[in-house]
Amino acid sequence: MATDPLHGKTLEAIVTELVEHFGWEELGQIIRINCFNSNPGIKSSLTFLRKTPWARKKAEDLYIRITGQK
Repeated sequence: MATDPLHGKTLEAIVTELVEHFGWEELGQIIRINCFNSNPGIKSSLTFLRKTPWARKKAEDLYIRITGQK
């Protein structure tokens, strides 16, 4: 039985860790969405990602890749 690598992780924790790992500029190059490129911030990014499933999936997939979870 596979465990969910995102279990117990909030979207805010995921975005915060991505920003700490890459910084806004590099994160915006990896995932090309305006909330990471134009006046980026945690709050505005969370608002966008919560409303945009494809963008949220990209952020979650990147998080899984950098943490080495499967």
